[in-house]
Parts: sequence; structure tokens; C-alpha cells
Amino acid sequence: MQTHRLPSFRAALLHPRFWPAWLGLGVLWLLVTLLPWRAQMALGRTLGRLAMTLLKSRVKVARRNLELALPELGEAEREQLLKANFESVGCALFETGMAWFWPHWRMRAITTMDGTEHVDAAVSQGRGMLLLSAHFLTLELNARQFGLYRPGVGVYRPNTNPVLEFAQVHGRCRSNKYLVDRLDIKGMLKALRAGDALWYAPDHDYGRHASVFVPFFAVDQAATITGTATLARVKKTATLPCFTLREENGYRLLIQAPLENFPVGDDEADAITGNQVIEAAIRRAPEQYMWLHRRFKTTPEGVAYRY
Repeated sequence: MQTHRLPSFRAALLHPRFWPAWLGLGVLWLLVTLLPWRAQMALGRTLGRLAMTLLKSRVKVARRNLELALPELGEAEREQLLKANFESVGCALFETGMAWFWPHWRMRAITTMDGTEHVDAAVSQGRGMLLLSAHFLTLELNARQFGLYRPGVGVYRPNTNPVLEFAQVHGRCRSNKYLVDRLDIKGMLKALRAGDALWYAPDHDYGRHASVFVPFFAVDQAATITGTATLARVKKTATLPCFTLREENGYRLLIQAPLENFPVGDDEADAITGNQVIEAAIRRAPEQYMWLHRRFKTTPEGVAYRY
């Protein structure tokens, strides 16, 4: 099992080729430390609007995703949502800094927690918890905030830049136990069997391998991985939907009741259940979802490429 606990600092991380990464992290630390939250959000929205003028390819992807997922909206409504989404992208930069660098007291001050009784119930029953989440732009905050209540284990993709990897592992373990590589299924299973809470987001398109084509929003055949059900089959595991939404005065951590009769043992039925849970959460704040990802890139045989 390959787990990612707190890495030690190495002199090699000070090599000049890593100075830009250190500079960026230093500026981010300074901004999230000195600026009040509202100022960070205002600056984030401004940066998001700037990004919309620069990242044309990502704008195109996000616009196409909204067309595919939400055809019931008019073009003007989707464009308004697209703009709000990029403003949220800018806010996510600061939210990453908050999650990685803020002390516990400051994080608690802007966090409202709903549904902690479901965590308490699972713990009292000796159950591991699969935290079914999604790639909201607030995802860094989601795991950090859950860890304030009960430290858990995160599933993540290691960064190829060793400085950013050092920063993200330290940041993500600030209120949690350790991280597991997203390819390390055995490590995830071990965490659940040990009674830990495992943060897991299965909503991206990871290709045909271990995926089924099921509905997600208005797309009837969206490639969806079957890993959620695989993990949920661990004995005594409770699958708790868990999301963080940005609100006017801070953030709301939503921990929902364990899914009933899940998994049922049918890959398609279980994938549909997971997608329905995630879709319902996204519809509460669609501007806060990561629409920049090519969510619908993998298609069944005979279906044209969607982008």
C-alpha cells in the first residue's frame, strides 16, 4: 500500500528550478493570511473573470459541458452560469490556500457543519465511512473541514512538481491522517476496513476501464467509474455523501445520511445511484462545480466525440 504521509523537507527542493513554485506558494500564503475572507473572494472573482479571457480552451470545454448537461437552460442563462463558474474558479485559488495554510480556529470560524450526527452514528457502530464527494471547486476545503470534526483519509493524485507535492500533502494532512494514491485501491480498502473515513470523488471521466455508461444530468451515456460500489462493498462501510458549498458568509459542510441499499451488486444501478447523489448536490450550486473538465469525453461505440 502506498500512502502519502507528511514528507520530510529535502535540500533538493531549494534547487533554482523550483523557485517559481516556492514564490507562488509564498504569495498565496501571504494573501490568505493577511486578507479578510471577503476580500479574498472579491479578488478571486476578479481573477476568475481575467482567467475567462485568457483560458479560451477551458472556456470552450465548460461551455460545452453546460450545453450537454443543462440543455433546459437558455443560452443567456448558460452564459451567465459560465461567467459565475469562472468567478468561482478564481475563488478556488484562495480556498486552496485557506485549506492548506489556515489554522484550525480560522477555518472553524467560517464553517457550518450539517449532518455530523451521521458520522457519530457510523463511529458508534464501528463502521468505516466512504465519503462520496465530487469535484466541486471547494473540494480542498471539503476534506479539510470534515477533518476538523473527524480526521480521515484522502484519495488524491500526486503532483509531479515535488514542491507542490510537498505543499499539498502537508496542506491536506493538516486536519487529516494521510493520503492514498487514486490508483491504490488496496490502500483505500485497508482504510475502510480500519474504520477510517475515506474521501472519494468518482465524478470525473477516467476512460473506459472499470467504467459503465449511465445517465449524468442530461447525458444518457456518461462514462462513470464503478469504484464507488467496489469500496462500498467493504463490510460495515457506510457511504455518506459529503460536499462543501460556498455561501454568503462562509461555507456549509453537508454530510448526508448513509445511502440505503447501496451497493446492490449491479454496476450500472450503483453508478446511477452515485451520479444521482452527485447531480443533486451540483444543482444546489452549479456555479461551484468543476465544469472545466471534459466530463463527457469518453463515448460508447457509435457515439460521436462530444467536444
